[in-house]
Amino acid sequence: MTPRTPTVFERLDLLEWRLCHRFALASNTRLLPLATLRIASKIGDWPAWVVLILAQPLLDPSLGWQRLLQFSLTAIAALLVYRLLKTRLCRERPSITFECIPCTEPPRDRYSFPSGHTMHAVMFTVLTATSTPWLLVIVAPLAVVIAVSRVGLGLHYISDVIGGGLIGVMFALASLELLPLAT
Repeated sequence: MTPRTPTVFERLDLLEWRLCHRFALASNTRLLPLATLRIASKIGDWPAWVVLILAQPLLDPSLGWQRLLQFSLTAIAALLVYRLLKTRLCRERPSITFECIPCTEPPRDRYSFPSGHTMHAVMFTVLTATSTPWLLVIVAPLAVVIAVSRVGLGLHYISDVIGGGLIGVMFALASLELLPLAT
């Protein structure tokens, strides 16, 4: 049985493809070189978040181990839901649906929605805001560049990035509610 893309994605694809095309073509500029987008995307694969998780005990000796556990459990839960959504919703990547959109980084899989990179970037940004807000000067801009890289590299539609970001916020808020830390 061939996966069927929901009609809502087919309509969004038609609304977004021109903007995604322009964004992907404009991604190799002086302001935001293609190499920067590729590096941000690779950092957003996992290295930045593993470092952030493992650094929690060092950043806060009193609650760091609890935060390490909270960040880890939240990331695992988000990853499981992400994989479920990705394999059930089956939205083709923009470069597959529209050949004119260049894909300048090899995708890990065929489907586009939601952006897992953006989901994790936003989720960890929210968690960092509550645990170590002084780190936001690093984490927040990194999250923005990671999100931008996904569209700029031709891997995602803008709505994939927005959807991933919203899912990331929901997981972070649920984590903070369900796993409150004693202060």
